[in-house]
Amino acid sequence: MSTASRAFRESNLFGTPIRDLALSIDETRLVPLLDQFKAELVAKGIKRLVPKFHLSTEWGVPFGSVVIGIPFYLARPELTDLHGEEVGHIEGFNEHDILRYLRHEMGHIVNYGYKLYDEEEWVTLFGSITQPYLEDYRPQPFSRRYVRHLPGWYAQKHPDEDWAETFAVWMTPDQNWRADYASWPTALAKLEYCDRTLARLADHDPLVTAVETDEDVGELGYSLQDYYKNQPAENEPPAAAGLDGDLRTIFDDLSPSADGTEAAAKETRPAATLIRRLERQLMADVFRWTGHFPEKTRSLMRHLAQRAEALKQVYPEAAEREAIIGVTILVTSLAMNHVHRGGYFPEMQPPEKLPAPSSAAATEEAATDKTQMKHG
Repeated sequence: MSTASRAFRESNLFGTPIRDLALSIDETRLVPLLDQFKAELVAKGIKRLVPKFHLSTEWGVPFGSVVIGIPFYLARPELTDLHGEEVGHIEGFNEHDILRYLRHEMGHIVNYGYKLYDEEEWVTLFGSITQPYLEDYRPQPFSRRYVRHLPGWYAQKHPDEDWAETFAVWMTPDQNWRADYASWPTALAKLEYCDRTLARLADHDPLVTAVETDEDVGELGYSLQDYYKNQPAENEPPAAAGLDGDLRTIFDDLSPSADGTEAAAKETRPAATLIRRLERQLMADVFRWTGHFPEKTRSLMRHLAQRAEALKQVYPEAAEREAIIGVTILVTSLAMNHVHRGGYFPEMQPPEKLPAPSSAAATEEAATDKTQMKHG
């Protein structure tokens, strides 16, 4: 725990309503980043569509608006540290990452500002905006039909996110997207459409300029303590005993033999400590390459750490590299099972069929829900 976050947690500010913390973008590290971002927009010829920025609970753009919500915890270093300790995953962990998210969100702004989602070519390339927006999507890693920008194969979540990711790649300075995606014909076609469309719209005013905010920090009556208390918690993996054998497989082969010397025994380290140390890094890396959400990886790893502690699993200090590889492969394998089969143990939890509009009525209902969307 950092000194700054500890002081904040121990102060009465942790229980103060967020709206009373006087959080704002002004005079924070976000100001020069937003200036850089605005310069990137001008360099790309986007001058008529001007986004508004505000602090919110998460990254996002309310449907039909030109407002980008930025997570409030990015406004102050102690809040960023606090969020990392409470949630384990920071969307905007450094300046480069913040710009990455801003470019993605700008894709939504362009889509809504010019209503691109109504264009026939947009629908042909990306799909219908009225498709169900599923939080728990199941991506196909390394698919060449989609660009890569945010972690977790995010373009595969929904047509709106596919467009936003495509736009973000197109907007990123010094990225030679034509060369990068030359052998990916579907993704390249989307990028070419983006390039043509933005050139066509350069001198056109946007159709939408609404700046209504959603979950602005100035309106949040609950405290940080309440905010983190109410974060969604994942259930522990089922059939816990089934993972005990996997932990033994990793660590027993690395542990000193029963008749080892006392000196060898002193050189061992607890496996649970290692698993907890790997938690933050694997949360990010497993999400990037599998699409398994960070909060699920966190829950899984805490469960593994608890079981390793109960089993008194240890490993030789000299074999820490092998232990890290073993834990990483185990967590990644379980994550892939969950993403593609709907559970860590697929024979116990058959794959779910993802819902899709099957009638005009379903499409009409989705169109109605569209006005309530907030896409990140």
